[in-house]
Amino acid sequence: MTTVTELLLPVELDLETLLNDLRSLIGAGHPILQAAAEHLFTAGGKRLRPGIVLLISRALSPNGDLSSKHRRLAEITEMIHTASLVHDDVVDEAATRRGVATVHSQFNHRVAVLAGDFLFAQASWHLANLDNLHVVKLLSRVIMDLADGEVKQGLNRYDAGQSFETYLEKSFCKTASLIANSAQAAGVLSGQNEQEQKQLHRFGRQLGLAFQVVDDILDFTSNDKQLGKPASSDLASGYLTAPALYALEEHSSLAVLIEREFNCEGDLEKALTLVRDSKAISRSRELAENFAIDSRDAIQWLPESPFKSALIELPDFVLSRLS
Repeated sequence: MTTVTELLLPVELDLETLLNDLRSLIGAGHPILQAAAEHLFTAGGKRLRPGIVLLISRALSPNGDLSSKHRRLAEITEMIHTASLVHDDVVDEAATRRGVATVHSQFNHRVAVLAGDFLFAQASWHLANLDNLHVVKLLSRVIMDLADGEVKQGLNRYDAGQSFETYLEKSFCKTASLIANSAQAAGVLSGQNEQEQKQLHRFGRQLGLAFQVVDDILDFTSNDKQLGKPASSDLASGYLTAPALYALEEHSSLAVLIEREFNCEGDLEKALTLVRDSKAISRSRELAENFAIDSRDAIQWLPESPFKSALIELPDFVLSRLS
């Protein structure tokens, strides 16, 4: 099975530069925040989101070169993603991520919140300095969407009556918006026309949704080590994802367990059994596959290059996590 590292080989050196640049961008003026950021940037992340920006940027370049603005866009993308993870971990009270202690576990909640805020502020500052209003609007929208997605997720906890559309909107805000808008922003910086920009946005949106649905399936089918977080944690926390929503269509008894917040002994185990014994997992897989196909179709117009080839393989990689 192809790994993320293998897929991102065409921009491997760019990603190494990105990590070094991120450290220097944080600066030495805030020792605790710098220590928190360093902890984050060396926690073994796959750098998939900035990698996508770099692949698109080089794929769109006539000679495969990378401008300083495209590099900075990739750095901003990683800053926003990392900041969102810090805040997510605080909200979810997660002790580890990717097997490494979260910032609030390593330091404390106050430092974690400030570190996330600091990274968002840094991202906003460097975004403004790109001097491109369209790109500023696209990436500012991402920060709004991340907050909106967190609020939507919190308001719909243990709500067995929520619509599938609500789930998809939340998934777009929390996962797909950053990929979609940063992909489009790379197109803006490359001078692509409006139709091509929309296709890049579609690529990122559908890829992000496929990624989220796969993640939601794995929450029911994988163990803690594979996930890098406790398995079944979403359902236990009242977050209803595609498998749970599909299972509700088959088993009305699941709604009772959810709405009493799994307060009776054995409730969570019964709920997991109902999901796993239904068609929910296979239907969720089909949903992820459809998103992946649409994502791949959106970038067929890119000129042939190793960068396009890597981008075309990304949807299949996302699905391969279910193997």
